[in-house]
Amino acid sequence: MKSRIIIPQVAPEAYQALMNLEKYISSTSLTPIHKELIKIRASQINGCAYCINMHTADARKLGISEQRIYLISAWREADFYTDEEKAILALTEQVTLINNHVSDEVYQNAAQLFDEKYLAEILLAIITINSWNRLAITTGMRAV
Repeated sequence: MKSRIIIPQVAPEAYQALMNLEKYISSTSLTPIHKELIKIRASQINGCAYCINMHTADARKLGISEQRIYLISAWREADFYTDEEKAILALTEQVTLINNHVSDEVYQNAAQLFDEKYLAEILLAIITINSWNRLAITTGMRAV
């Protein structure tokens, strides 16, 4: 692959703004497992090998089993996820695939399981990882 733009060097203020959003996500009340499920599932959908590699490694460090990591992309057919995790994964999929919109059913299911603050944090975490995926894919970042 030909060399591509390095955003932190060319637009450091914009990159720092995205880093600040990531720092905010790190400071939220979202559980570490919820954060990693969001990051892995969105990265799978977007095909971001760099982020999948990073966040599956982070998930292992948190103690998420290999089986749960491997089955994230097929979570509907696996009995390894809580109702809360299923709601997060469904919301992650619909926000990531936003051209199909977020259905009332998926949104209301999440809204019934989480208070407004936690739901807002989930949505912001989904939006943030989608931004990182787009940056990594567009600039040619590679999993190593």
